[in-house]
Amino acid sequence: MNKAIETLQARGFFNQCTDLEALSDRMDKGPITFYVGCDPTGPSLHIGHMVPFFAFRHLLKFGHRGVALIGGGTGRIGDPSGKTEMRKLLDYSQIDANVESIKKQLDSFLGFDGEHALAVNNKDWLENLNYIDFLRDIGSCFSVNKMLTYEEYRLRLERGLSFIEFNYQLLQAFDFYMLHQKYNMDLQIGGADQWGNITAGVDLIRRKMGGTTELNKQLEVYGLTFPLIMRADGKKMGKSEKGAIFLDKNLTSVFDFFQYWRNVPDADVKKFFLLFTFLEIDEIESICAGDINAAKERLAYEVTLVIHGKDEADKALSGAKAAFSGEGDKTSMPTVELPRADFENGMNVCDLYFNTKLCATKSDARRLVQQGGASVNGKSISDVKAALTLSDVDSDGEFVVKAGKKKFARVVLK
Repeated sequence: MNKAIETLQARGFFNQCTDLEALSDRMDKGPITFYVGCDPTGPSLHIGHMVPFFAFRHLLKFGHRGVALIGGGTGRIGDPSGKTEMRKLLDYSQIDANVESIKKQLDSFLGFDGEHALAVNNKDWLENLNYIDFLRDIGSCFSVNKMLTYEEYRLRLERGLSFIEFNYQLLQAFDFYMLHQKYNMDLQIGGADQWGNITAGVDLIRRKMGGTTELNKQLEVYGLTFPLIMRADGKKMGKSEKGAIFLDKNLTSVFDFFQYWRNVPDADVKKFFLLFTFLEIDEIESICAGDINAAKERLAYEVTLVIHGKDEADKALSGAKAAFSGEGDKTSMPTVELPRADFENGMNVCDLYFNTKLCATKSDARRLVQQGGASVNGKSISDVKAALTLSDVDSDGEFVVKAGKKKFARVVLK
């Protein structure tokens, strides 16, 4: 088996392949050009989107050439795969802004050099398509009966599938066809929910370019998918109590990003090391054989390092140590500034937890206090009528508020 494929399999990236043996033989002969697509449905990717892009970097390491396709065109429709309802249609200007934002994120992660790693936008060839010509040239290659056998469409039919969404598979297949022509693209990779779209592209290229005939074997193309990652506790990968874990630190703070990985279930630690870091497998085995909490801390640090860089990872680690062991730098902790005047006559503890956003509502704060989950500067507070005054502030003019074992904030009075 080809070494790049072996690496993907060993690290948990393999789900299905259109022809694994043939793909392995092809990659043994020399570098292959591959692509992975993402639609700009928001201004930031979240960590669940990143599985194919981690695989992207592994393939680059083995000398292959990768293209990140950012769907400025297909994003105008929205992929129905994995969705129970139609996506909200975005304004074109918002889609364009999202494309630029996501391109910057991927450039930071992949390092677009224009030769080995490239970014393209399918808006370039989809925006001005002639619909009648498209139906004649591309639509005629598709069987509606076959499309309805794909899970992404079959499941949606139960709730309702719009005609605009039904066109999505044709457009993604057309992307593969266009990239094959422009960049000699031979492989599309993606999540397991993209299997139908990917194989549709493979079939389209074969139909349009004769890639399955004995005389044109050089036109053979492939599809490879990765498992959809779920946590051991049944939660969707990349989701937390606060929502998606975004790469944009303005949407998910670096500290919250770090803490997400620090608090994953024990059973997921090795799996996430393999998928979301670039440590060698032997080193991962060694780390996971030791103390589980130390392994989780290392996992959180390594993933934060990959996504946000060393300085941010160091700060997040230091803030976590300050919060949980008193060893790190308190200035690296999540910090909230509140007016000093609000504490001169005392601030109710429930108001404090609401104002620091450790609780979404005052009712949540009340329940937290009553259940014994509230503490200030390490001192438990169980009275919902308790008030915090200037006497509770330390010599630095601040104090630490905790909600349960995992949520906290450094409060600085101004």
